[in-house]
Amino acid sequence: MRGDYQHLVDEISAALGAPATLEDRDFVLIAFGAHGGEDDLDVMMDPVRTRSILQRRSTAAVRAWFEAFGIARAQSPLRIPPDPAAGVFKGRICLPVRHRGVVHGYVWLLDDEHLAGLDLAVPYADPRLAQAMETAARIGELLAAEARAGAELGELLREVLAGRPAGRDAAAAALREAMGQAADGPLGLVAVVPWALGDGEHGEADHGAPDGIGSALAGQSGVAALCAVPDPLPEGPAALAALVRLRTTTAVAPARTAAERLLRSPRAGAGGRRGTAGVAAPRRGLAELPEAWREALAAARAAAAEPRLGPVAEWGEIGPYRVLAALPAGAAEDTSVRPLLAPAHAELARTAEVFLDCAGQAGRTAAALGIHRQTLYYRLARVEQLTGLDLDEGEGRLLLHMALKAARL
Repeated sequence: MRGDYQHLVDEISAALGAPATLEDRDFVLIAFGAHGGEDDLDVMMDPVRTRSILQRRSTAAVRAWFEAFGIARAQSPLRIPPDPAAGVFKGRICLPVRHRGVVHGYVWLLDDEHLAGLDLAVPYADPRLAQAMETAARIGELLAAEARAGAELGELLREVLAGRPAGRDAAAAALREAMGQAADGPLGLVAVVPWALGDGEHGEADHGAPDGIGSALAGQSGVAALCAVPDPLPEGPAALAALVRLRTTTAVAPARTAAERLLRSPRAGAGGRRGTAGVAAPRRGLAELPEAWREALAAARAAAAEPRLGPVAEWGEIGPYRVLAALPAGAAEDTSVRPLLAPAHAELARTAEVFLDCAGQAGRTAAALGIHRQTLYYRLARVEQLTGLDLDEGEGRLLLHMALKAARL
C-alpha cells in the first residue's frame, strides 16, 4: 500500500513538473516526490515543508493555518499565498484528495514558476492539472478503502478487548481470519490514555480506527489494528488500543515506536491530562489479548502516575504498579489514609511518599525534599495524626505507601 501511494505521488510530480507531497487529513505525511539536487533545496523548500518531511507530520498551528483557507471543504484545487510569519515562504497549490465527497487527504505542491500559469478556476481545461486531479482521485479511493479496512479491524479488536464475553470468541476468529498468518505470530498491544473520542457524521462517538492515524502508521510501525475503547465508568477517559506485529516475542521496539507516534496525535491527552502509553508483555497469537490489554492499560496508568516511567512504560518495568493497578478505582479512599489525600494536605502526602520511597531513612528524605530533619519529623507526626497509622510499624508503612501510590493512578 505504501508503494502505491508513492507511485501515485510520483505521477503527479511528473505531470506537473514539480515535487508533490501527500498528507492525510490529519496532516500526517504519507509520501513525497523527489526534490531537486542539493543546490536547489534551499530554493525549493521552506521550514513548513522541511519539518513535514523530516518529522512526518505538520504542527497543529500549521494545520489550522492551512485549514483556514477552506481546504477541507474544497472540491477543486486551491492556491494558498505565502506567509513568512507562519513559516510558509512559498505559496502552495493544494489538490484535495476526496472519495465520494469525503476528504481523505491533500496533495501539496510549491507554487513556483513552473506552476504559475495553471488556471485553477477551470482545472480540467489544463491537461496537466486534469491528470493530476485524476490521480488524486485514485489516491482518495485507496485511502478510503484503507480506512474502511482499518475500521473493520478496529471494531473486531475492540470487541475482543472490551466486548461481552459471549461475542469475544467470534470476534477473535474474525480478526484472525482478517489478519492472516500475522494473527498467529508475535504481537504487542499498546494502550494510550486518555484518548479523545471524535464525533461521527451523526453525532455518535467515533470508537473505530482514528482518522488518518491508521494510514500514517500502517507499514511503518507494524500496526495491524487500531480502536478507541471507552472507559466502562460514565466519566472515565477513553483509551486507544493498537495491535502491533512484532518480529519476536522478546523485542517490543515496534510497539514502543507505535506508542511514541500515537502520543503525538492531537487526540492523545484530554481534560488537561497529558497522554501516556503502556506496552503489554508480547504475546504469540490472539488468545491472551484481553489480559494483554489489562497490562497495557496498567502500564499507561503507571506512566501517568510516575513521570520517571513515561511517557511510554512497559508492563515488565512498572514494578509495584503491576499490583496497584489491579485495585478497584478509589480503593485508596476507602482506607484510613483518606484524610491525607485531601488537596489541603498535598505537601504532607508528598512528604510521606518520599519518606517511604527512601525506605524510612530520615537523612535521605530530608535531602530529597530540601528540608530540615526537624521539619520532616513534624510533618510525619502530622501524617500519623491524620491517618491514625504508626509509621514505626511495617503494616502501617505498607498501607500508607500503597494507598499514596494507588491514589495517583
